[in-house]
Amino acid sequence: MAQDKFDFRFRGGRLCLDFAATLGGRYRGGVERLRSADDLGRWFHLALSLERDVPATAQNVTAAYELREAIYRLVHPKTRERPALLDIDVVNAWAARPGLVSELGSDARSVTLRSDSTAEAGLATVARDAVDLLSGPWLVRVSECAFPDCSLLFVDTSRPGQRQWCDMKSCGNRFKVRQHRSKARHEAVRRG
Repeated sequence: MAQDKFDFRFRGGRLCLDFAATLGGRYRGGVERLRSADDLGRWFHLALSLERDVPATAQNVTAAYELREAIYRLVHPKTRERPALLDIDVVNAWAARPGLVSELGSDARSVTLRSDSTAEAGLATVARDAVDLLSGPWLVRVSECAFPDCSLLFVDTSRPGQRQWCDMKSCGNRFKVRQHRSKARHEAVRRG
């Protein structure tokens, strides 16, 4: 089944990269997946495995856009060597806020995350993950998907560190199909 263009992508290998993926197709004009406060609440629900969607406001969505773009620029392989102080300030300001708290379930084995202001705590959690990624050893393994229509960032955890696609089943396969069709057309023209 084909994935809807507004469905969230969880291919980055890190919370902050999946958050950056809420704006897809950056090189084709962009596909905004956080179109409303409900979308932001649903993203937190899915990304953080929360029991239900998180109540969010239009103000939360505006803040999410600002944080998302700061993270994208700080992590992207082409811009991370020249970080903007404004982007650093945005991430640091959110990382300093109270985050989600782990709460042990009644079975003493399950855990849920909670907060009195869950949308803000979710943004703080995303920002702290970005700080961890930016200051840790995995930043050099962050790549951008090589498929021309994709702009998703991902952590390459492959042993050789040469992964090209955010997901082999989607972008990698689409690339191979395009390559095969192009080769077939070229062969047909050559035989001609």
